[in-house]
Amino acid sequence: MALDSGQSRIKRAVLLSAGQGRRLLPLTAERPKCAIEFFGRTVVEWQIDALFDAGFEAVTVVLGYGADRVEGLLERRYGGRGVRTIYNPFYRLTDNLATCWIAREAMGDDFLLVNGDTLFEPRLAQALVDAVEAPITLTVDHKGAYDSDDMKVVTDEQGRPQRIGKQLPVAEVSAESIGMIAFSGVGPELFRQAVERFMRSDDALSLWYLSVVDELAGLSHVGAWSVGDRLWSEMDDHDDLADVEKVIAAIAEAPHKAGSEA
Repeated sequence: MALDSGQSRIKRAVLLSAGQGRRLLPLTAERPKCAIEFFGRTVVEWQIDALFDAGFEAVTVVLGYGADRVEGLLERRYGGRGVRTIYNPFYRLTDNLATCWIAREAMGDDFLLVNGDTLFEPRLAQALVDAVEAPITLTVDHKGAYDSDDMKVVTDEQGRPQRIGKQLPVAEVSAESIGMIAFSGVGPELFRQAVERFMRSDDALSLWYLSVVDELAGLSHVGAWSVGDRLWSEMDDHDDLADVEKVIAAIAEAPHKAGSEA
């Protein structure tokens, strides 16, 4: 049973799942990060199930490393019902700005952009969509201290993002991005245009898409929404695995179990 989606406009999502996840070797020696299994389902399945339970109708998964393997499991599980894939042939050479450029055709209308290693419960995605007010809404969490691996966020007095990046002064940081962003209204067009422009720079292949969002935040196009007590976790390296397993276990046991057995 999907959660009540109310009047939400955003029904489509794009998952960025092209990377291998070398920091998780040897788990990713023969499969990409998104194909690691927890409780009988892969990471990408947990993500898609959560999105469908939250009322989304279409999910585009951008693949690279191990694409054939992931396409096979998605076909077996969903049979093309609401799920399509895009292949990034340059995944070994680029970071995720280029992955967004490859997937720009899937970003024509309102959509949710999700990192391929962000796990979340359905009510988080639905609450975000229901809370969207700005053209671009950055999903953030707050904690007592931030480390070098966090995608840090500096906000103004009204809580609006002003800067986003890993190298920001810790003393100025008030939140971290969890790897989920909603684009609505003029947001998709603003993002696509900026991605096109950034891709013309000399260092484009090494840039994150949050470099684009950082610039747009400085132009007052970006809002922030806090996850509150809703469950999420990221899966960057081996230190994250225990927390990911804990979050997925809680999602699986919740009344709104993610996904039906397709």
